[in-house]
Amino acid sequence: MKGNRPTIGYSRMIRLRWLDYTADMVAANRPEKEIIEALRNLLTNELSMGSDAKRGGREKTASILLMTWVLAVPSLGEFRSRGVDLWSKSMSNNRLALHWGMTLAAYPFFGAVAEIVGRLLRLQEQVAVSQIQRRVSEGFGQKETVARSVRRVLQSFADWGLLREGEHAGIYTKGNSIAVSNPQIIVWLVEAAMHANRNGYLVLKTIRESPLLFPFLLRGITPGLFAESRVIEVVRHGADEELIMFSKHGNGGT
Repeated sequence: MKGNRPTIGYSRMIRLRWLDYTADMVAANRPEKEIIEALRNLLTNELSMGSDAKRGGREKTASILLMTWVLAVPSLGEFRSRGVDLWSKSMSNNRLALHWGMTLAAYPFFGAVAEIVGRLLRLQEQVAVSQIQRRVSEGFGQKETVARSVRRVLQSFADWGLLREGEHAGIYTKGNSIAVSNPQIIVWLVEAAMHANRNGYLVLKTIRESPLLFPFLLRGITPGLFAESRVIEVVRHGADEELIMFSKHGNGGT
């Protein structure tokens, strides 16, 4: 029913350098008000110059950056804190994985687009914007807002180097594949996929192929990798299947 449609939220193209700037300020323990003002100043130079509209492009963009790294909902507060700690310790090649995980967890719409893109790229070398819009609209409604927001998410993927624009307008091909070998980041990224996954679990042996994580090559995934996690655990299902689920004690990162 229409009243049960999930909200979109992620309706602007977000550049990688803006995310880096935001995460750097959070990791440096800058006060929230200072971060908000710094983002507004940054975006004034790039978006909506001369506009005072409260919901203009600049404010919407700042809101997405803030909800990703600064103003996490209570259920994601502890998850975000661990992400910030990993950011402080990580080299640049792992930091895109942290942006991806925070955005997956914070924005179901972003996750829905990522999952569809990942599934399509598993089957074909290129994807059409119209294909993705049609599939996303099944969960979020037949609205121009959905179609426009899908384009913005795909533009973000392209800016981050994870998709490439094809020879024809509205076509994308796979971009960079990023290897992640840090065990802590892998566990945290899998947790991010758990937050985004509507089923409430992931199958251990298929995590490497999860469409939610399509840009990343995850190495060394074994049941033992999750042994020290307080949030997720490996549960045997049937004779030969193991599931990744939120721990009853960890309560999904809250």
